[in-house]
Amino acid sequence: MSTITDTGTTAGAREHARSQAGAITDSMPVVPASKWPNPPVDVDPSTLTWAETIPGGRYTSKVLARGTRIRLRDIAGSACAHILLWRADAPWERLNVADTVKVPWQAYLSTGHPLLSDQGRALATIVADESAHHDALCGTSTLVGNTAKYGDGHVHSASPAGREMFTLAAAKHGLTPTDVAPSLSFFHGVVVEADGTLTSKGSAGLDKSVDLILHLPCVVAIVNTAHPLDPSPTFDTGPLELLAWKAPDDLTSLLADVENTDPEYQRAVANSEDVWNAL
Repeated sequence: MSTITDTGTTAGAREHARSQAGAITDSMPVVPASKWPNPPVDVDPSTLTWAETIPGGRYTSKVLARGTRIRLRDIAGSACAHILLWRADAPWERLNVADTVKVPWQAYLSTGHPLLSDQGRALATIVADESAHHDALCGTSTLVGNTAKYGDGHVHSASPAGREMFTLAAAKHGLTPTDVAPSLSFFHGVVVEADGTLTSKGSAGLDKSVDLILHLPCVVAIVNTAHPLDPSPTFDTGPLELLAWKAPDDLTSLLADVENTDPEYQRAVANSEDVWNAL
């Protein structure tokens, strides 16, 4: 076995690089996802299609199939998962936060809440929620806002803004900055006071999770960065765990119970099923 460790030579650099194979850090996807070291006890590892830890100030994206279940977990109680969705087969159709609030008559996200597109379709539904500290009102952070608050908001700074990272995530799927619409945020609660003031309620604590299931194939982009109303004067966003797996039976069960839901949800799901069946 070679003992070369000098990375100043091509041979040494190659040896060092190859020695890292199989190592898992706290800021990388695991490929294949089935090799994730700690899969949920109720999930067959072979069904995992995405497994990643996203540190604070980082982003990720992936195309996922209909019937995929996504679990986001706030590891340390200081993550803030901002999310955008675009239909994978028709990316001009995307998450519409205004309709996601308006159509279900509910501004506070939790179990059973649909994530609606600008075409009135359910792109995803929240199917489990241990946190109940989320936000559909503020959107993500901006370069100007983070620069004023932390001193910088560029992607490669120590306090990157959400919109800057969403722009990069979108570009990786052929999308432009005009495709980056307002996003939803998980794990940092915001409430509307009686006078209309938006107040941060922070996190529900460490090790809380929220699960979504996709009704249609989507490009999913996740940005883990401080919420615009985060009261901390320093950028201290913690790590976010992201797992996704094939769960067609979960979607089937959800659809089987649609008749027992509100009429607005029924119509949004019917719109999604209509376009899916026509493909």
